[in-house]
Amino acid sequence: MAQNPPEGYQRMIPYLLYEDAQGALEFIKNAFGFEEKFRFEGKDGSVGHAEIMYHDNVVMLATAAKDMGHQSPKSLGSRSSLVMVYVDDVDAHFEQAKAAGAKITRELEDQFYGDRTYGAEDPEGHAWYFATHVKDVSPEEMQAAEQSGG
Repeated sequence: MAQNPPEGYQRMIPYLLYEDAQGALEFIKNAFGFEEKFRFEGKDGSVGHAEIMYHDNVVMLATAAKDMGHQSPKSLGSRSSLVMVYVDDVDAHFEQAKAAGAKITRELEDQFYGDRTYGAEDPEGHAWYFATHVKDVSPEEMQAAEQSGG
């Protein structure tokens, strides 16, 4: 019997759609430090399916197939999701992303819930948030901090 999920895959996997998935792959590898695991290209050069990894987590992506009703945030002019990634050193990661030309949407700062975070956008508008957990905060402390304005 096959292992479920397959070895090397987590149970929940973000799947992102791009107009230029080839360009997105290169950007995500350079700016955010992901490694390419697999890429299947169509006859037209589009990315039919690709997988990138950060440590032991996979993100899947492909060229948006308009005939299947797919659109990227770039073609929609808005987005409805974001990808949250915990990294070992968010300060160094932030500098790498900036140096690679990532659009920073939220500056690097400590959050009331115990993470140090920043937000970035890839060239087609997918939102990415990166964090390092720096402090354990109880739900009660989070609620009090939120009510007092952080």
